[in-house]
Amino acid sequence: MASLKDSPQYYHRVLERIPPRPAPAFSDEEMQKRVWGRRWGVKNDVETLKTVLLHRPGPEIRLMTADRYDPSIEALIDDDEQWYFRSNREPDLAKMQAEHDSFAKLLRDNGVEVVFMDGGPRNPNAMFTRDTGMVVDGGLIVSRMGPVGKPYGTGRRGEELYLTRKAAELGMPILRTIAGEGLMEGGSFCLLDERHAAVGMSFRGNDSGAGQVEEVLKLLGIELIRVALPGFAMHLDGGIVMVDHDKAVVNVERLPYWFIDRLGELGIELVYADYRDVGYAVNVLTIRPGVVIMDERGVWTRESLEKRGVTVLPTCWEECTKHGGGVHCSSLPLVRDRD
Repeated sequence: MASLKDSPQYYHRVLERIPPRPAPAFSDEEMQKRVWGRRWGVKNDVETLKTVLLHRPGPEIRLMTADRYDPSIEALIDDDEQWYFRSNREPDLAKMQAEHDSFAKLLRDNGVEVVFMDGGPRNPNAMFTRDTGMVVDGGLIVSRMGPVGKPYGTGRRGEELYLTRKAAELGMPILRTIAGEGLMEGGSFCLLDERHAAVGMSFRGNDSGAGQVEEVLKLLGIELIRVALPGFAMHLDGGIVMVDHDKAVVNVERLPYWFIDRLGELGIELVYADYRDVGYAVNVLTIRPGVVIMDERGVWTRESLEKRGVTVLPTCWEECTKHGGGVHCSSLPLVRDRD
């Protein structure tokens, strides 16, 4: 007589005792701690920042040399390598590093764990870590960068590899990598609240990329709002950054009217960037509800934010800004905790 363990029914009986269970969900806090060592990701863009990813400017900055100056756009530029620097002089790397070090110290002084990502020797834009990924509850979506470079340059394509390596080193889950012909960069991703997110549609973010982000968000019960950016605007963070649960700093020249109306419907109060410092004002980093790090030159918008109850921590970003991005561009939050 055959025994049960030798019969086709054996595994059915085993599964009755130890069935697979889809719940709790992947992003459940206790399950994340059990499988991934800690809770990863963010539920929104304003909760207390615990871990952030930076890249300290390094030797790759020296690719940008003074002989590449083009007076027609008043900047150093390389069409093949696809970088620019808004000056007639090559970057002052020591000054950029000093500004970046002060930024990192300000983060640490506010209880934030700072981790650093490598960059390739031909990736002078590697300091803009925000663009390489989009972080949501439970993990990371790796971007697919728009600029490719030719014939031998990389543009920004290839920075994705360094983020992926860092995520693996940290043990952070990668929920998706934008693939196919999809384009989407983290600077164009904004969590408006825990049920609504927005992406900027531009030369750096297309329908395929947005659709792939949306597939991840649907698993989290988050609605994705596609925002067509005007003209040659690249990223949504030039138009809006959340500074509190119900408050955002915005540059209305970068946002369509219907999206401004939608923000009002979501109960989000708008603090308008002042035209006198709009280039420095919107690109802020929120480190906890109602507390932001901001380029010290944005004095007029800082006054408006403080009148609305937002605390502003200023930092010098003068030389780094010439490279085309602010403190928001230069930081990728990996973990935010609830207050």
